[in-house]
Amino acid sequence: MFVPSIVLLCLFAYSRKKIRIIKPLPKWDYYFKMGVYIAIGLIIAEALSDQLRFYISLLSYCFLFSLFFLLLKQRIFKPVVTVVYAVIPIVIISFVEKIIENFSPLGYKNWSNFIDNAAIIGFIWLGGLLFFNNKQSKALEKSRVKLEEQEKELQLTEKLKAELEIQVVERTAALTAQKIELEHTLAELLNTQKQLIQSEKMASLGELTAGIAHEIQNPLNFVNNFSEVSTEMIKEIQDERGKALGERDEALENDLLKDISENMMKINHHGKRAADIVKGMLQHSRTSSGQKELTDINALADEYLRLAYHGLRAKDKSFNATMKTNFDESIGKINIIPQDIGRVILNLITNAFYVVKQRQDQILGTLEVYTPLVSISTSKKENKIEIVISDNGNGIPDSIKDKIFQPFFTTKPTGQGTGLGLSLSYDMVKAHGGELKVETKEGVGSEFMVSLPV
Repeated sequence: MFVPSIVLLCLFAYSRKKIRIIKPLPKWDYYFKMGVYIAIGLIIAEALSDQLRFYISLLSYCFLFSLFFLLLKQRIFKPVVTVVYAVIPIVIISFVEKIIENFSPLGYKNWSNFIDNAAIIGFIWLGGLLFFNNKQSKALEKSRVKLEEQEKELQLTEKLKAELEIQVVERTAALTAQKIELEHTLAELLNTQKQLIQSEKMASLGELTAGIAHEIQNPLNFVNNFSEVSTEMIKEIQDERGKALGERDEALENDLLKDISENMMKINHHGKRAADIVKGMLQHSRTSSGQKELTDINALADEYLRLAYHGLRAKDKSFNATMKTNFDESIGKINIIPQDIGRVILNLITNAFYVVKQRQDQILGTLEVYTPLVSISTSKKENKIEIVISDNGNGIPDSIKDKIFQPFFTTKPTGQGTGLGLSLSYDMVKAHGGELKVETKEGVGSEFMVSLPV
């Protein structure tokens, strides 16, 4: 009693729930919902009508067998197939029992034990398949949850990947912008460096200008004086040759011609001296060619010592200093870039005169006796040439001794130094494979040593 209607109700409800969980199907969900209502209606009708109960049961079986057919045929209902197979034996046994009971009561009594045993087997079958189905459902649920977690992880990974790609693009763009900015800044720094080097070169050239003017004046005075004397001698010769043959003094003419010849030699000598000074000035002012030349290092050092001194004297007539030289004549000529080494020597000598003048100004008006002294010497030691420039100024404090060769570091007041003189000198000496060192003592003086390979 009520078996087909109850099974129909349970199967409609289970199928609806299962399908909604796995894959929402609005159309079939509606049909199964109507089926639930029909099954409830059949149960109620079967309970209220004794006379029509058999026919209502048959109708329930018809609905049930139709539902079996539908669920087994449609692939979308595969998740409920196990439950269908589980209830089919019970439904069939119940159907057979219902037919025999209504159409053959005597046969039903004879077959009742067999039907009861079959029903027991059917329930065992139902329990076993439902247990298997439940276990399978749990396994499938775990798999589904695991797949969902994997899907979420995959989605999260994709999201993170997309975010990382965006960050990489943004970072690349930022780095590209920084690179462009750094290249622009580097170009500006290189341009500024060139300007500062040129400024330093012009500053050292300014130091030379007054000294060059003084130095070039001496040979020019000699040239002018000897030219005037020679002109007077030539006039005397012309006057002597204008006399009668017996009155001419040939000895005087020969002496005058000899003196004129000597004057021409002196004019030529001092003319070359002036030309050498101009040549040195031009070499100092132009950019280094980078070509090494055989150069008399003693002559180069002596030249820049006098030029630097007279340059400072032109600015301050009251300044006087003692200059000492000690040149090793055995050195001869060495292979160097004269413009570069000339700038090195000039920078060191100019600094030496600056510090001795600074010390002289500091003790002005006191009772201390002080004579400014700048010395330069050259010597040959094994395979090296050593140039030593020393002074008796105030020396360099230990706190800044390690900084003096750093670019842009200067102890001079603002506007009097670029801070590149010693730095460039250090680099030029290094470029020659040499070494620039300093030894100093506060209150005693400093000594700069330039070592150059032969």
